[in-house]
Amino acid sequence: MPIYEYECTKCGRVEEAWQKFSDKSLETCKYCSGKLHRLISQSSFHLKGTGWYATDYANKSGGSSPERKGKKPDTEPASSKKPEQKE
Repeated sequence: MPIYEYECTKCGRVEEAWQKFSDKSLETCKYCSGKLHRLISQSSFHLKGTGWYATDYANKSGGSSPERKGKKPDTEPASSKKPEQKE
């Protein structure tokens, strides 16, 4: 169940409330009966595990990762090789 924060426009107090998504917003301050408005607070949501970091994406996609940049392939494609001549 999410925790919502409300601030009173009259006294300035900040109040927290455990509410379901379907519950109505609080409207009046329990201290001074002033009007409350919901605050948008910073979430404590953390993405953990594989696939959420830039280094994970680079390794899975086969694209240019920092280790691969600037390196030339060890062998050339067969179509670009010149035939060997014996002397």
